[in-house]
Amino acid sequence: MKAEKIRFPILLTILLVTGCAQLKVKKIKEETGKPDSYELVTDWPNLPENIAFGEPTGLAMDSNNNIVVFHRGGRPWSHPAPKDKIENNTLLIIENETGEVLKNWGADLFLMPHGLEIDQENNIWVTDTGLQQILKFNSDGKLLMTVGEASVLGNDSLHFALPTDVAVAPDGSFYVSDGYGNSRVLKFSKDGSFLFEWGKNGPDRKLNKGNKEGEFNIPHGIDIDKNGNVYVADRENNRIQKFDSEGNFIISWQNEIADKFFSLVIDHKNERLFGIARLASNDSIQSGFGIFRFDFNLNLELQFGRTGFYDGPISKYHDIVIDNEGNIFVADLNNNTIQKFRLRKTD
Repeated sequence: MKAEKIRFPILLTILLVTGCAQLKVKKIKEETGKPDSYELVTDWPNLPENIAFGEPTGLAMDSNNNIVVFHRGGRPWSHPAPKDKIENNTLLIIENETGEVLKNWGADLFLMPHGLEIDQENNIWVTDTGLQQILKFNSDGKLLMTVGEASVLGNDSLHFALPTDVAVAPDGSFYVSDGYGNSRVLKFSKDGSFLFEWGKNGPDRKLNKGNKEGEFNIPHGIDIDKNGNVYVADRENNRIQKFDSEGNFIISWQNEIADKFFSLVIDHKNERLFGIARLASNDSIQSGFGIFRFDFNLNLELQFGRTGFYDGPISKYHDIVIDNEGNIFVADLNNNTIQKFRLRKTD
């Protein structure tokens, strides 16, 4: 079913990372290390000097437990994005243990990389907030599907407004968080046909956002558990929302520890949910990011990072992924790197 095409203004006002006034955040007492805690792996990854590695915006894991990274190849964030595509490679496959680069591709394909997903067939899905599209590639980089009209913003079923992320279900259907311009989640069939949406959309960004159940203010990250439930990182509302596969609201978790909840990922092996959130001090100066672990009922089990006992570099996490061994990988925009955390070794 095709929705009626709606005209979309050329000028779009959106909330960016440095957007609205920050919430006041209470100070969290520093924790000490626990057996069920994590430590930073300091010698990972091992990127050669000839790789033009830009802001890493998307992370995923393939069937070989290798880490796939979607990055901006030296291009800084901007909206509107430049019209010329990034000349450098923008997709890396990194060997999990050694941190060595196995594959490096993606030149001349993207305007503004953002979200990343790997499906069960090792297909690579990305969102591009400059192209206003979702693109699906096979593991060799062959383009298999494109959803959305290139560089055309909109709010109907055929157009997006800076889509942020994509999540693929086992049956091949997929969800898109759309994102900065609209405030909605859309579901598509395996062949890319529009099925339904929830949230808000329209030409007026100020009217799009909402904070009620099933509404969003920048849905920034999205993932699916084994039962088909959909989890959304509702960034500016600083919360996680959980829905069933039809978009019906189930439960939410309101973050009162940090001030913006950026992204999340399902740990399928251990049936947990991990997420990342920004901590700002009371004068709105960025203090860094924290990592959070939940059960599927959104009960908080563990937190670390700038909200806990980890005292490493001040980072700006944009995405997160968990490997089969429980190691955590986060994309750090501040330092243009990927941080790897492993469970703390105990005697």
